[in-house]
Amino acid sequence: MPRKYTWIMLLIASLFFYMCWRWQYIFLLFFPATIDFFVARNIEDSSDQKKRKALLMLSIVTNLGLLFYFKYFNFFIGSVNTASSLMNIPFFLNAAKILLPVGISFYTFQSISYTVEVYRKNIKAERNFGRFALFVSFFPQLVAGPINRPQILLPQLNNLQPLDPANMVKGGRLILWGLFKKIVVADRLAFFVNIVYNSPESYHGTAVLLATIFFAFQIYCDFSGYSDIAIGVAKTMGVDLVKNFNKPYFSHSIKEFWDKWHISLSTWFRDYLYIPLGGNRVPMARWIFNLFITFLVSGIWHGASLNFIIWGAIHGVLISIESLNAKLKFMPFKLPGFLSLIWTFSIVSFAWIFFRANTVSDSFTIIRNLFDFSHSFTAEIKQMTGADIYNFAIGIPLILLLVIFEKGWEFEFVQKNFYTYRPVRFACYISLILLIALFGVLVSQSSFIYFQF
Repeated sequence: MPRKYTWIMLLIASLFFYMCWRWQYIFLLFFPATIDFFVARNIEDSSDQKKRKALLMLSIVTNLGLLFYFKYFNFFIGSVNTASSLMNIPFFLNAAKILLPVGISFYTFQSISYTVEVYRKNIKAERNFGRFALFVSFFPQLVAGPINRPQILLPQLNNLQPLDPANMVKGGRLILWGLFKKIVVADRLAFFVNIVYNSPESYHGTAVLLATIFFAFQIYCDFSGYSDIAIGVAKTMGVDLVKNFNKPYFSHSIKEFWDKWHISLSTWFRDYLYIPLGGNRVPMARWIFNLFITFLVSGIWHGASLNFIIWGAIHGVLISIESLNAKLKFMPFKLPGFLSLIWTFSIVSFAWIFFRANTVSDSFTIIRNLFDFSHSFTAEIKQMTGADIYNFAIGIPLILLLVIFEKGWEFEFVQKNFYTYRPVRFACYISLILLIALFGVLVSQSSFIYFQF
């Protein structure tokens, strides 16, 4: 196929990829995309500011309206019914039978960013609907990100380059590493995490502590693993997607953690919510409100559950305290480097309890049992099957291997041997392939966690 028509092949591949889940999803993808396409063109062509703003609001309301209906409508109905019951009001609404479209939270935000950037005159409106549809539906990052800005992705899709062996090698490395993190590490850790968190009343102390640490690494390897795969697949086609993770568990503060975790989402909220609210260019009370509400909305974005709201609120409180301390210096001391790293990882892992627990009640049961070391860890472990114990035992060295490997990129010796000597490189590649095949084919695996968002 001539290079100028390559985008058509990618669009067809993206549509087929999405239809593999459910063919009706295509309509949900293209309905708001069609509106955004014509809205953006009219925004660019109009000099009437009121009309431009009204068109922008049409795009935002359409996208967020669909997101609300498919993701939050039943949660809203349940909240209304609960409130009615508490106030003894004879009022009840039936929940709707709604199937959450895969990736709706991601492509909705990506499409909103497009119309906002056209409105801000940072980019020109795309005049080819097919190319814009490819921007919204580009299959490597369609279902779980990273969320790409139009000024980064659209020019690349409009100027696709011939396949380059160097890009295919770089992309292949990322795909292998992503599959290793997901299939070998995350799916092994998930066994122990699921056992403890699905029966929170049965485990205490050390078991709960280890399961919480395991989940911190599980969700990191699961989500960053998908991001690596998505970025790697796009790279093989010569398209560079934005980086989504940058060793977040080596952070020394909550702010630094969010600078390194799910970067495409945190920067989206910064640019399209936090800054429009006024950012830090407002009185202090309003500034703290802006910080808190941004993280609260981030929690709500993750799902229609009180657990996610609490998780977002925890991070909102923590980031607010850090920001106030940076400004007012009310804390008399600062933790040294390693201790600040341990402290940050500890409070981030503690907040993950609300993210992972099945209910709010389970969350508080887990927290209560976390500090109860009166039960025998050995006895609790013996409740598990042999396969579960095996996955638990292998989880600890896998975490250590992951930490050493990720931190090891900074060591000159590792860089020199990995990048310079071909036998070492190929030995690593073959080892990764064998491990992925072994654990992926012979052992059951779960879907990516962020597919549910």
